[in-house]
Amino acid sequence: MTSKEKINFIVNWLADYANNAGIKGFVIGISGGVDSAVTSTLCAMTGKKITALNMPILQPASQFDRSNNHIEWLKAKFEGVSSYTTDLTSSFEQIGNDLPKEIQDHLTMANVRARLRMTTLYAYAGHKGYLVVGTGNKIEDFGVGFFTKYGDGGVDLSPIADLTKTEVFELAKELDIIESIQKAKPTDGLWDDDRSDEDQIGASYPELEWAMDYLEHDKKEKLTEREEEVLTIYSKLNKANRHKVEPIPVCLLPRR
Repeated sequence: MTSKEKINFIVNWLADYANNAGIKGFVIGISGGVDSAVTSTLCAMTGKKITALNMPILQPASQFDRSNNHIEWLKAKFEGVSSYTTDLTSSFEQIGNDLPKEIQDHLTMANVRARLRMTTLYAYAGHKGYLVVGTGNKIEDFGVGFFTKYGDGGVDLSPIADLTKTEVFELAKELDIIESIQKAKPTDGLWDDDRSDEDQIGASYPELEWAMDYLEHDKKEKLTEREEEVLTIYSKLNKANRHKVEPIPVCLLPRR
């Protein structure tokens, strides 16, 4: 499929889903990254109401500004788009005051940030009767599980979860998403030092896409040292994070 065909397919899918559910709009968090920019644009193209949220928590200025720039671009381009900035920094800091200090490692508190944002998204969605739209791509959601369970993984529907990151960037170009977002390094926005996804994972998205394709098609060609390393990274994360993408295990008792 071409980028245009993918865009049209996803927009129609979103509209059909909302119509069948009797829902008039979508709520989406805008991070300043390409995934949320593309997803929110696709949602707006349905003609449904859109509530775009900027939810900074000790956020670097560059991310906050990109989020606002995209929201203004979205509002200028489409009717029915409303927006709110809900600064969750004080809420996050209060949680930090309430939790025992010994459990507050960096990863734990990064996940707290994501879950606080999820709660906020559902507060708006519940009030308006809208659906919360996820922004995860295929590599994040089904490859390495690079998302927070019940955080950014807590959504009602996932329109770009069958797109690789490369495809998301291709759609961003086709949609003419603002250049600063297209050029920004992918980041989950959960760390004070603005570290990128690649910094955290140890591999780039193109490398992870290669690893997913290699394993899914059971390829056997000889690998370079770096390819072996990427396969190890991908396989380790895929195995460790299966609990995020598979149904919750249920203990089924034997019944007579």
